[in-house]
Amino acid sequence: MVDDLLGITGASDLENRSQAVLDACGEILGQIKSRAGEASGRDGTLRPLDEIQARLGDTRRTICLIRSVHPAADLREAAERCERMLADFASELALDRDLYEAVKECDPGALDAEGRRLREHLLRDFRRSGVDRDEATRDEIHQLHRELVELGQEFSRNILQDVRSIRLDGLEELAGLPDDYIAAHPPGEDGRITITTEYPDYNPFMVYARSSSRREELYRAFRSRAFPANIAVLRRILQRRHRLASLLGYSSWADYAAEDKMIGSAKAIGEFIERVAAAAARRSSREYRSLLDRKRRDDPSAAEVYDWEKSYYEELLRIEQYRIDSREIRPYLGYDAVKAGVFDFAARLFGLEFRPAPEVPRWHEEVEVLDVLEGGSLRGRIYLDTHPREGKYKHAAMFPIVHGVRGGRRPAAALVCNFARPESGGGSALLDHDDVVTFFHEFGHLLHHLLGCETDWVQFSGTSTEWDFVEVPSQLLEEWAWEPEVLQSFARHHKTGEVIPSDLVQRLRRARDFGRGLQVRQQMYYARLSLDYHDRAPETLDVERLSRELHSRYSLFGFVDGTHFEASFGHLEGYSALYYTYMWSMVIEKDLFSRFRERGLFDPEMARLYRRKILERGGSLDAADLVRDFLGRDYRFDAYEEWLDGERSVQ
Repeated sequence: MVDDLLGITGASDLENRSQAVLDACGEILGQIKSRAGEASGRDGTLRPLDEIQARLGDTRRTICLIRSVHPAADLREAAERCERMLADFASELALDRDLYEAVKECDPGALDAEGRRLREHLLRDFRRSGVDRDEATRDEIHQLHRELVELGQEFSRNILQDVRSIRLDGLEELAGLPDDYIAAHPPGEDGRITITTEYPDYNPFMVYARSSSRREELYRAFRSRAFPANIAVLRRILQRRHRLASLLGYSSWADYAAEDKMIGSAKAIGEFIERVAAAAARRSSREYRSLLDRKRRDDPSAAEVYDWEKSYYEELLRIEQYRIDSREIRPYLGYDAVKAGVFDFAARLFGLEFRPAPEVPRWHEEVEVLDVLEGGSLRGRIYLDTHPREGKYKHAAMFPIVHGVRGGRRPAAALVCNFARPESGGGSALLDHDDVVTFFHEFGHLLHHLLGCETDWVQFSGTSTEWDFVEVPSQLLEEWAWEPEVLQSFARHHKTGEVIPSDLVQRLRRARDFGRGLQVRQQMYYARLSLDYHDRAPETLDVERLSRELHSRYSLFGFVDGTHFEASFGHLEGYSALYYTYMWSMVIEKDLFSRFRERGLFDPEMARLYRRKILERGGSLDAADLVRDFLGRDYRFDAYEEWLDGERSVQ
C-alpha cells in the first residue's frame, strides 16, 4: 500500500486510496463497538485498535511526505485534502466515547506490562482529547482540530513556496566563495547572478561572501520569507490552540503541550530555558567580544557585529586562531562519499547493510530506495531524497512512513535533505562539514525508527517516545561526525582521492568549540519564542513585537528592523510550544555519550547496550526509565555544562 502511494501519479487515485483506508478503519471500529460490554480486552479491543492506528498512521505519514516532497503541484494539493480527511477521522476517533469505554473495560489484570502501559496511554490520550466533555464541547473541539490542520498546512505552504533571491552584478560579488559554488552560479545573459534563499545557496554565502552589503541583502530576504502572509496565519493558529486548551481545562496551550512530555509543565520549560541561557551567558559574551575585535580590524569605528556578519567573522576567527578554513575541507566531502561513509558507519556500529532497491516505486527520479538488512534478513526500507527542487520541503528531516513491530510489520522511512546536487556531468557535489553533521543527525533519527521495533504495539514503535527525548539519538550520532577515524574512512579529495589529512581533522575539531555560547543563546531565543507564543492569551499578544523583544533579550546580535523571522519559523507549526526539546535532549545526549567516551566510540558491547536499552525499545518505556536503564542512574546536567564550557582558549 505504501509503495503504491509513493509511486502514485494521479490526484484522484490518491484520494480514492485514502478513502479506502478510512473505510477499512471504519469497519474495524464497528467490530470493536459491536463487542462492547464483552470485556474483549487485548484481542477484541486493543489489537484491532492498534491495527486502526497502524493503517491510519501509515497513510497519514505517507500523505504528509507526498505533500512535502512530491514534484507535482496537483498531487501536493491532493495530499493536503487527503491529510485533512485523515486527520478528521483521527479527531473523531479520539472523541469517540464508545471506543473510550471499550478501552476502559479492558481488564489490566489480563494484560502484560506493555499492554497495561498501552491501555494507560490510550485512556490518558482520550482524556487529553476531551472525550469526557459534553457533546457541544466535543463538537467545538473537533472543529478546532479541523481548522488547525488547515492553518498548519497554510503556514507550511507559505514558507515552502516563498523562495526569495538577490541579484549580484557580477562575479566579483562572489569573492570569497568556494570555487565549486562559483561554478554552480554562472552569470545569466544580462551578466547578473542569482542567489536564492534555498539552503545550498544561503548558508555558504553567509559564511564566505566578502561583500557585507550583499550578505545583509540576502539575510533580509531570508528572514522575511512568508511575510506578511504567515503573520495572520500564525495569529489564527495561536487563537485556536489557546481556545482548544481552554476547552480541555488548561490555562494555556503550553501547559497542555508539556503535560505528557518529560518536562511536565510550561513553568518547567521556562525554568530550563533560563538555566541554559544563564549557563551560556559568560561564554557567549566572550565570543561576541572576539567577533567585534576581529571586525574592528576591518573597521576601527565598528560598534557592533550585525547578525548577517556573525557566520562570516566566526569563519575568519577559525582561520586565524585555529588555522582551519572550511573551504579547505569541502574538497574532501563529496556528497556520494559522505553518503557511503554514513552507511559504512551504520554497518560497523550496528551491523546493518543497505542494498539498493531500484524497482520500488518512488516520487522523483533523484530519490534512492534502499532495503535495510541485518544478517541477510530484511529489516526495513529507506528512501533518500537529499537535493533541493521547486516545491520541496526546505529543511532536513526524517519522515517516518511505516512503524514496525516485533516479528511483524517492517519499518520504512524517508530521509529528506537539501544538500547540493551533483553536477549533471557526473561531477561531485561538495558539502560543508556542517552538512555532514546534518546527515549524521537525520540518520540518527532514521536508525531510531528502523531499530525501535522491539514492541508489540505500533503506538510504541520507533520514535514514538516523549517529544523532548526524540532528538537524543540524532544528536548522539552527530558525535561520530567529528571523529578522525570516521572522517578518514570516507573523506577523500574529490579529484586526487587523497584521504583528508589528520592535521586538518584535528584543526577542525579544535575549532568546533568557537561560537558555541552564541549558538546556545540563539537556540534559547527560538525556545523562548516558541514557549511565549503559547503560554498566554493570544488576544493581548503582538507576535512581531514579542519576537523583537526576545531576540534582544537572548541574542547578542541586534534585531534587524524590517525582518520577520517568526513568519518562516516552521517549527511553530509542528513543535508549537516545544522547541526547547532540542536543548533538553542535548543535556541527556551529552550524558549518554560520556559512556561511549569511557568505553570507546566503537566498543561493540557499548553499541549493543545502547541499541538494546534505548533504540530498540522505542516508546515502550518512559524515556527517563530508558536512560536510567542505560546509565545505571538518572541523567545529570554535568556533562552538558562541561560541553558548554568547551575550550577556554577563546579570549
